[in-house]
Amino acid sequence: MKEVRLIGPSGEQMGIVPTRDALQKAQEIGLDLVEVASQASPPVCRIMDYSKYKYEQEKKAKEARKHQKIMHLKEIKFKPNIEEHDYQVKLHHLKKFLTRGDRTKVTMIFRGRQMSHIDIGKKVLDRVTADLAEMGELESFPKKEGRSITLNFIPKSLSQVKK
Repeated sequence: MKEVRLIGPSGEQMGIVPTRDALQKAQEIGLDLVEVASQASPPVCRIMDYSKYKYEQEKKAKEARKHQKIMHLKEIKFKPNIEEHDYQVKLHHLKKFLTRGDRTKVTMIFRGRQMSHIDIGKKVLDRVTADLAEMGELESFPKKEGRSITLNFIPKSLSQVKK
């Protein structure tokens, strides 16, 4: 790297100068010489306070993380022969997750002889879908995976943004 295109501390173009002269100018000002674009011909270097630049970048990244919403996937498992009170408790948890903005996964688990009565489990899942209609929207069709059927719900607010 014999020559570099130099950019001054306030952003002005200083032209194409030898690398040694660019380093000397940066030291005179008391700042760092930072290579900005190495693929350019000749490479582009800038005179700046690198530690201040790095600090500002970290500050921007921290601010961006502060404003982003973290969405979790919550899962609740049902069995086909669920009692009414247990159903209401699990439904309450599902509603709480959806109002908080989390995606939810409802899993219907079949054990032993229950596999021959999948229709009972499907009725329970249909009831869950109907009860959650105002809070969340079905993200995908029910999927049968081995001894279980899964449903995924997303909050209504997110489903409206998606469209």
